[in-house]
Amino acid sequence: MKYPYSITNEDRIFHLAIKNKLYMKLTFVTVVLCWISVMAFGQTYSSTISKFRSDQQTALAKEQFGPLRPQDIANLRYFEPDQQYKVIATVEILFNEPTFRMPTYDGTSNEYKRYALLHFTLKNEKVTLTAYQSAALFQNPAYKDHLFLPFLDQTNGNQTYEGGRYIDLDSKNIKNKSIEIDFNKAYNPYCAYSNGYRCPQPPAENHLQLAVEAGEKKYVGPKNERPVNKNAAKGFTEAEKKKINTGTASQIMYVLQVTEPNDLEILKAPSQDIKYDDPLLDLLSQRMYATVNDPDHSGVGIAAPQVGINKNAIWVQRFDKKDTPFEFYVNPKIIWRSKLTRKGAEGCLSIPSRKEDVLRSYAIRLQYVNKTGDIIEENIEGFTAVIFQHEVDHLYGILFTDRLEEQAETPYVPLQDKIEFSIPPKTVLP
Repeated sequence: MKYPYSITNEDRIFHLAIKNKLYMKLTFVTVVLCWISVMAFGQTYSSTISKFRSDQQTALAKEQFGPLRPQDIANLRYFEPDQQYKVIATVEILFNEPTFRMPTYDGTSNEYKRYALLHFTLKNEKVTLTAYQSAALFQNPAYKDHLFLPFLDQTNGNQTYEGGRYIDLDSKNIKNKSIEIDFNKAYNPYCAYSNGYRCPQPPAENHLQLAVEAGEKKYVGPKNERPVNKNAAKGFTEAEKKKINTGTASQIMYVLQVTEPNDLEILKAPSQDIKYDDPLLDLLSQRMYATVNDPDHSGVGIAAPQVGINKNAIWVQRFDKKDTPFEFYVNPKIIWRSKLTRKGAEGCLSIPSRKEDVLRSYAIRLQYVNKTGDIIEENIEGFTAVIFQHEVDHLYGILFTDRLEEQAETPYVPLQDKIEFSIPPKTVLP
């Protein structure tokens, strides 16, 4: 078909100009729409992170016996949300992994299992972190899918808490062997805010050689002391009542042995605080005293789990007092341990015919509940401090053989071979 009229060069130039203007307008509109879309997505992501942090703060402030008071929330600091720290990791599930004890900053440890290796790229570097599963939490249906991702990076001690940070993951979110890790959701352990908590130390395999400038920064407020919740104490179970009532005050109790599978299960279980005024506590105390002073198998201390009672109660012989008396302690907690350690031989009524040299803190600060329900604290050092550490370990399901495994992997700097004192590397001397 022919045009009914002819087109001059001027017409062609005019039409080309119109087309160019339209093209430029369309391009501009497209760029603007893309920019708006990106900005909207960025704002949505920032809002998501802000809500995550706000919810976390609300939860912390609501805890009556938590690490922070409502007024402390103002001392929390965060990096600005940065999407380069949201990565997709390839998941390598680990099978038949044994449980191990992950040391905590209060000197105890918790049982975990290595669940998966997470491979990803961050800031142009290939990185691998290990996700863990808590042996205790796994028993709770609400947490059976929970994965724990602790890590240290090059910001620790400067911009962020020196003890590392944590990220929570969910195994249900693993899709096609991949999972999202958002470091903007990294948070501080309770130990960053308050003393008296059992915060896991990130294992060496999760120490990053790069700076993760995302998530929660170092807490800028003063450290609190963990409040004691007396209402959290429990009474004895029916099985425990029966075991306590099977004998008189002077009758010794059966001491559980690690060689018996059923006994070992009780010995490895964490114990609970007991009500200081429980009517059966006195009988348990007397029977435990008779047991630790059994002429055939005497000791310098005993913990309730060793006689099959998973409650926080111990007897300790006080070599730091006149006449070295035995004393009974309810709900004892070690709230401070010296960096200075000493190595000495230890045995255990539950592990017969075995003695080993164990590293223990030279001095501790002990907290416990007395007979009238008051919270008492005292500083203890020397051999008596060693006994307390051994017995309190029992309350967390920790045996001295577990400590041997830990110290085999922990470097120490000996001070004087004759007295066998030592400290961790890079420790400032007290």
